[in-house]
Amino acid sequence: MANLVYKRVSTDQQSTARQDLVLAEAGIEDPIVFEEDPGTSSRLHPLQRPKFRELLTYARPGDTVHISEMFRLVRGTQHILDVLDVLHRDRLALRIHDGAFSAMDLTARHPRTGELLSTVKFMVQTLAAAGELQRDLQRELTYDGLRAAEAKGNKGGRRPAVTAAKTDGVRTAYVEGRSIAALARDHGVSRGAIRTAVADLLPEHVAAAEEGPAPELPVTLDMPGKVADFLRSAELDPGERAALAQGVTVRRGQGYTLRVTAVPSVHRQFLARCQPLDGGHGLPAVPAQRKARREYENRVSTLTPGP
Repeated sequence: MANLVYKRVSTDQQSTARQDLVLAEAGIEDPIVFEEDPGTSSRLHPLQRPKFRELLTYARPGDTVHISEMFRLVRGTQHILDVLDVLHRDRLALRIHDGAFSAMDLTARHPRTGELLSTVKFMVQTLAAAGELQRDLQRELTYDGLRAAEAKGNKGGRRPAVTAAKTDGVRTAYVEGRSIAALARDHGVSRGAIRTAVADLLPEHVAAAEEGPAPELPVTLDMPGKVADFLRSAELDPGERAALAQGVTVRRGQGYTLRVTAVPSVHRQFLARCQPLDGGHGLPAVPAQRKARREYENRVSTLTPGP
């Protein structure tokens, strides 16, 4: 029986060092490792991730899937239940070596019905909800901190290697014909730092500006379930309906959110179409629906303004 190890990090600035340590301490015999490309988002359903799908294709009944902690593989409650169903179908065992789930047999089933034990399902839902709450609170605090810093004139991120006092001189020298390599030597910084300072002067930037604005990139936002329910019954164009249909459902207590990936303009169209949830024009306002629309509006408002 094979030991299949799955590893993943959420950004390309992170490493698997902690996962490696936990898995090494577990003493897994002859591990076969499946590691996602750096930056594979946790928002992507595990069953849609390339390396986890490859792992499931490779696996045979009786094999064991090893992960350092549950949230390396899944995030939301529904993701966990979906993965457990697939592991049960393929007769694969799951070993979690660290974190809240490490002491639980998540593959335990009722001997007669074959369904996931109710106690296991309850613990999975409770612990997953607690994890989601913690991440949501961290995200809200981070966002509030960034907004407060911006209000004071501060910008997040790393400070540029070429200081503001030197930027004008670097740009003037570049326009006059000084090469990027020479400017990097002059100022004791990398070529990338010089390219950042003169980014809008580079030939490729000028060519792109002449060709027109860059296309929008898709953005993933959590759409409250009440908004999603309303939009499903609304008149949508094919692109909007396709984005809605491809959304990933995340259960939250008695309700749910729909993780929708679409370009910002589509999110704004969705927001405009669910305006009736605010009431008016002879329509009653339902507080829960109005709150859901305002919540989605707050998320859409963080996107870069359209042209």
